[in-house]
Amino acid sequence: VQLQASGGGLVQAGGSLRLSCAASGPSSRYTIAWFRQAPGKEREFVSAFFRSGTRPYYADSVKGRFTISRDNAKNTVYLQMSSLRPEDTAVYYCAAGLNLILSSLRTHDQYDYWGQGTQVTVSS
Repeated sequence: VQLQASGGGLVQAGGSLRLSCAASGPSSRYTIAWFRQAPGKEREFVSAFFRSGTRPYYADSVKGRFTISRDNAKNTVYLQMSSLRPEDTAVYYCAAGLNLILSSLRTHDQYDYWGQGTQVTVSS
């Protein structure tokens, strides 16, 4: 599956952005996740749906501010980001894993496919 991430940009602290991750084919059986990577830092987990489930998973740092959703008809997963902070600045990637197990949800090297990344910059 090929992934195309979009929606990044420059926003002031407290603002909002919505990222989109469009898959080239049916993606409901994949675990779809968002990761981010800031300069000089490791890639970190942000949010995910595990396989075809509807329960969202979030990193503690974004819980209550970010919302993941999916539109299976459009093969697209969204990340609505609100109350953005300067520390949210990073390149955001979407990723897909076919045979991921739940305990590996937050581990970036367990994912099989990656989008190209979209830059999110939050100014203070």
